[in-house]
Amino acid sequence: MTELAAPFEMTLPAVSKHLKVLERAELIERSRHAQWRPCRLAPAPLKEVADWVERYRVLWEERFDRLEGYLSELQADSERAAAPTDRSERQPGMGAGEDANGDDE
Repeated sequence: MTELAAPFEMTLPAVSKHLKVLERAELIERSRHAQWRPCRLAPAPLKEVADWVERYRVLWEERFDRLEGYLSELQADSERAAAPTDRSERQPGMGAGEDANGDDE
C-alpha cells in the first residue's frame, strides 16, 4: 500500500479506506500473495459506466449545440439593436432645412 500511496498526498489509512470503497463497488479486485495484497482494476463495471455516460454525452452535446445556436441568435439580435444607425434626426417627409417642428433651421 505504501507504493500505491507514494504519488499522492494521502495517509496510508486514507488510501486503505479508498481501496475498500472501490472494492465494495466492485471496481477493483484484491488478491493475496504472501504479505502482498495486489489490486487490479475490474474492467466490466467500468465498461458499464462508460457505456451509460456515452449515451448521455451524445444527448448533452446535442442540447449544448442547440443552446449555443440560440445564444448566438440572441447575441446577434442584441448587437443589431445596439448598433448605431446612419439616420438623421429628421422625420420622413421633412425638407432639408426643416427641423422636427417643421420650422426652418
